[in-house]
Amino acid sequence: MHIQEWLEQIPAVAIYLLVGGVIGLESLGIPLPGEIILVSSALLASQHGEIDPLVLGICATTGAIVGDSIGYAIGRRGGKPLLERLGKRFPKHFGPAQVALAERSFEKWGMWAVFFGRFVALLRIFAGPLAGVLHMPYWKFLIANVFGGILWAGGTTAVIYYVGIVAEAWLKRFSWLGLVLAVLVGLTSMIVIKRRAAKAAAQAPVPEAPEEPAQAEPAAARG
Repeated sequence: MHIQEWLEQIPAVAIYLLVGGVIGLESLGIPLPGEIILVSSALLASQHGEIDPLVLGICATTGAIVGDSIGYAIGRRGGKPLLERLGKRFPKHFGPAQVALAERSFEKWGMWAVFFGRFVALLRIFAGPLAGVLHMPYWKFLIANVFGGILWAGGTTAVIYYVGIVAEAWLKRFSWLGLVLAVLVGLTSMIVIKRRAAKAAAQAPVPEAPEEPAQAEPAAARG
């Protein structure tokens, strides 16, 4: 069953809670399809009047901000060992290549990495925990987190909702074209992210192996 068909079977209140919860957990650092849930729910709101887009946007924004804040607190307390444990549990999302790419983004952009990270799937998962691990000042993180959450979650809800209203008839006739475009965009983004992650990992410093202590010479040799 398609996710939008599944969403049609549950009440509006459950959709609000689902969107806020999934986006909150994703922002906290758990790999979940928050953007897919948000886009599907906003599109559903444009087709069914019982779903209020304003409430949907508020729930999405709240989940994004609260989840990122909890992720920041966890990252600040857990530090680098936390990323290592996550890397073992979720190697596709928290592997050395992904961590290297995220760290380079934070070193280059600082708080802007938190703000713009909302619009990049990889950084959306990393932003909160990594900002805590790197001990970004909380006031900087909070500003970027709040404005980024409002622009991404609220903006995505508004855009998809109004596009769904205007283009509903067109999408019904040419839904296959939209599917093809979505697949192409998704594949291109995946390829770009993987290449950048591999490049960042290759440029990341490799820790040197500890030297083995020299063995003591036998007593006979010393004599």
